[in-house]
Amino acid sequence: MIDADLQHPPELIKDMLDKWRAGYEMVIAVRRGREDESSFKRTAAEAFYRLFAQVSEVNLPRGAGDFRLLDRKVVDVLNSMPEHTRFMKGLYAWVGFRQVTLPYDVAPRAAGETKFNAFRLWRLAIDGIISFTSVPLKVWTFVGTVVALFALLYGLLFIVKTLILGIDVPGYPSLIVAIMFFSGVQLISLGVIGEYLGRVFSEVKNRPLYVVRSAVGFEQEE
Repeated sequence: MIDADLQHPPELIKDMLDKWRAGYEMVIAVRRGREDESSFKRTAAEAFYRLFAQVSEVNLPRGAGDFRLLDRKVVDVLNSMPEHTRFMKGLYAWVGFRQVTLPYDVAPRAAGETKFNAFRLWRLAIDGIISFTSVPLKVWTFVGTVVALFALLYGLLFIVKTLILGIDVPGYPSLIVAIMFFSGVQLISLGVIGEYLGRVFSEVKNRPLYVVRSAVGFEQEE
């Protein structure tokens, strides 16, 4: 797969084929730098890769895009995936197989202009994170627990303050503590629902439990 605007150097195809003949089933072209992009775009890309590495189950090679060579075995596995909303960078990493990277320099665009504006890049990043992690669903259990504990500590503080200094505004402490505590309980409930929903999300994608590289003798599993 290669872009048609010649930013991906076609001369790298020969090196890709050499790596493929050496036994690699996926040859990934990785850009050396992002000097051609704005500082905002470089910072956003770095933040995305860092966040994805923290919350996801797969590791994305930084600087890798769609410019890569895929063995027929890899293509068949990707085509067998039943999911419709696909973050291909994540799927390339998820299927495994023998992978190797080749660095390249991005050439100036020969014609046209990019169709990926800031909004589409944002949507791509959201799709990538949602497709490969259920952390956004599960994090509310932790947030709710923290809020509920803070409410209890806040209530204890009001009790101590009342015993020492007397009542300041009648009804205010109990109202605030009650609102905070039950808000925390609601967030914990959302987190519990998120735990189950995350499991449903994982099941409906129906990805295979493993991918066999070679069916002859089951030499190795990915």
